[in-house]
Amino acid sequence: MAGLAAKLPDRPTAARPTRLMLVDDSMVARAVLSRMIAAAPEFEIVGVAGTAEDALIALGEVRVDIVLLDLEMPGAGGLKLLPKILEAARGAQVLIVSSLAEDGAEETVAALAMGASDTLPKPGTGRFNGRFSEILLGRLRALASGARRVESPVARIEPGPPVPMRRKMPDTELGLLMIGASTGGIHALGTFFGSMLGRIGAPILVTQHLPEAFMAVFARQLSQAAGRPAHVARDGDRLREDEIYVAPGDHHLEVVERSGTLFARLTNQRVSSACLPSVDPMFASGGAALGERAVGVVLTGMGRDGLEGATKLVACGGAVLAQDEKSCAVWGMPRAIAEAGLAAAALPPEELATLVAKRAGGR
Repeated sequence: MAGLAAKLPDRPTAARPTRLMLVDDSMVARAVLSRMIAAAPEFEIVGVAGTAEDALIALGEVRVDIVLLDLEMPGAGGLKLLPKILEAARGAQVLIVSSLAEDGAEETVAALAMGASDTLPKPGTGRFNGRFSEILLGRLRALASGARRVESPVARIEPGPPVPMRRKMPDTELGLLMIGASTGGIHALGTFFGSMLGRIGAPILVTQHLPEAFMAVFARQLSQAAGRPAHVARDGDRLREDEIYVAPGDHHLEVVERSGTLFARLTNQRVSSACLPSVDPMFASGGAALGERAVGVVLTGMGRDGLEGATKLVACGGAVLAQDEKSCAVWGMPRAIAEAGLAAAALPPEELATLVAKRAGGR
C-alpha cells in the first residue's frame, strides 16, 4: 500500500464505522498506526497513501470522515498540499500526525490555520507505545463524536433538537471583545479577523486551546491575519483598543477594571471544564468588568468550555455569539451555547465579524 491509496469498499449504513485514511510515506508508521486503529472497532481504514499527491487522487475515489496526515513526505508534502486535501476530502476532518507537530511550531500552527482540525506529535520510529495509542484513539474519538460525518447520499440524517430562541444583542458601545475557540479554531479565527475590517474601538481577548510552546507563533500569525497588533498576554498588561491579547497556554486570561482602565490578569485555578487556558474565566471576568458592553464569541471546538462563563456574561447583560454548525470543524462549544439559549446569533465566522463591526459602529 505504499503507492496509490488502497481503496476498500464504502459501506454507508446507519451505524457504520468512522472512515479513516492514512497518509504517511513510512511503511512502518502506516503499519503501526493501522494496528492501533484496528483495536478500535468504531474505526475503519478505507484508504492508505504514501504521498500527499496520492492522497488527492484517492480522495476522488473514496469518501472518508478523518484523514491522518503526515507533514514531511516526498513530493510537495502534507503542509503545502493541505488546502487541496481539505477541498478533496469534502468535509472530512484532518488530523496532523507528524514529528513536526512537536518540533516545528511554525508548521503546526500553519496547518491549523489552513484548516486542520487537530495535531498530534508522532513518536519516532521504534518509540510507538501504548500511551501514544491511547492518545491517538482519544483524539480520533473526539473528532468523530464532535464533528458531523461525511455521509453517503443514501444515509438518513436525523434532525437535531430545536435551538432555543436567540437573545437580543445590546446596542450600547462595545467595550471588550472576547473570543474562545478550540479544535479548528485557528482557521476560524483567521476567517473572523480577515472579515473584520476597520477599528472596533475595544481590546480583543483570545483564548485558543493550544500548548504553551505554540503561543508566540500563534500570536504572530494572528497579527498577520488580523492586521492588528497581537501579543501573548502578560499579567498586568494594560489592554489597548484594537490590540489582541492571547491567553498563554499555561494560564487563564481574565480582565479587571481599575479607574476606568482595563488590565489583563493571569490565573491558573482549576475550572470545571478542566481546560487550561479556559474560556470560562475570560467570559465571566469580562461580564463582571463591563456588563452589557462586553461581547463574547464562541468558535468551533470540542466540549463545553465557555458555557459557564457565557452564562455569567449574559447574566451581567453582555452578549454571546456562536459559530453555526455548518461552518464548524467541531460543533461542540458553540452547540453548548446555542442549545442553552445564550446566543444572540449563530453564524459563520465572517458574518459574526460583520455583526461585531456593526455593533462597534464601523469605527
